[in-house]
Amino acid sequence: MLRRGASVGDDIVSRNQNRKVSRRSSGRPTIADVAKLAGVAAITVSRALRDPSLVSAELRAQIDTAVVQLGYAPDPNARALASSRADVIGVLVPSLTNIVFADTVRGIYDELGESPLQILMGNTHYSPREEERLVRMFLSQRPSALIVSGVDQTETTRKLLETAGCPVVQIMELGEDPVDMLVGFSHFEGGKTATNHLLEAGYRRIGFIGARMDPRSQRRLAGYRWAMEEARLFDPKLVTTTLTPSSMPLGGQLLADALAKAHDLDAVFCNNDDLAMGVLFECQRAAIAVPQRMGICGFNDLDMMRVAHPPLTSVRTPRYDIGRRSVQMVRDRLADRAVSPAIVDLGFELQIRESTMR
Repeated sequence: MLRRGASVGDDIVSRNQNRKVSRRSSGRPTIADVAKLAGVAAITVSRALRDPSLVSAELRAQIDTAVVQLGYAPDPNARALASSRADVIGVLVPSLTNIVFADTVRGIYDELGESPLQILMGNTHYSPREEERLVRMFLSQRPSALIVSGVDQTETTRKLLETAGCPVVQIMELGEDPVDMLVGFSHFEGGKTATNHLLEAGYRRIGFIGARMDPRSQRRLAGYRWAMEEARLFDPKLVTTTLTPSSMPLGGQLLADALAKAHDLDAVFCNNDDLAMGVLFECQRAAIAVPQRMGICGFNDLDMMRVAHPPLTSVRTPRYDIGRRSVQMVRDRLADRAVSPAIVDLGFELQIRESTMR
């Protein structure tokens, strides 16, 4: 209604001035303002801004239009206070240079896509004490979720994870009693499968070569031992391990050590591909024919195994897929969707190549 003595133009100016005063008094536009303009609930706006995949394309368009019209920008501090959680996923891996974990981290980032969730990385350097320290630090940031490598946390770290108050996904392994959710594969079964393949290929004095010997390597060794004992061929002299970190030169050194203990060694299962390549180079240096005199099998199936000469047999592990699946589980939980099953076995594949084709 027009004010007495005012023109239509005066009234429009007055309304605009009132809106400006209102905006100045209320400060920056809020999520409630966006919801009102878009014609949806505030929780719907919150979900769409946190993870656009949680709402339909039509609703996203409505909300995006409202955000642009209002010039709305989320306040991360306000959001963290309102939800008691930051838009951060803490990720703990034992190495940032090992390509095995680099592939998993790549899967994590790729699955996040354009999600506003951010990654906070931590490198435990294979140290349980460092893992505990990082978990404490990450939890002080009140993350939306945690993704943690392995199932062999200390009692203290496990208690921290159990009371974290956010989704927790353990990755790279399997187990019957995860903290919350778990995605990986069986290292024991991988070791057993690799050893059984060498037995089926006709090798009998099959050695195990391992470095660093973290819990995952220990389970591969256990799988090797199980298969050799089943075949009644296990001999402690066939096992050569060290706590030294893996490398190609170390693989060659460990093969030389293994042959010094067991001259009739005719095959080796290596707990990773770096060692397997080192074994191949040592065989070539010492004129040991592969696969006729020595069979070689690695673990993880990195690209170099396909292009080696001869190409090397290896256990292919789903490193990238583990990263993607862990994020899917987190996002489902954050969206209040049921995560079933909570334990996901992505399996492995034995890639048989010339190095074991006797």
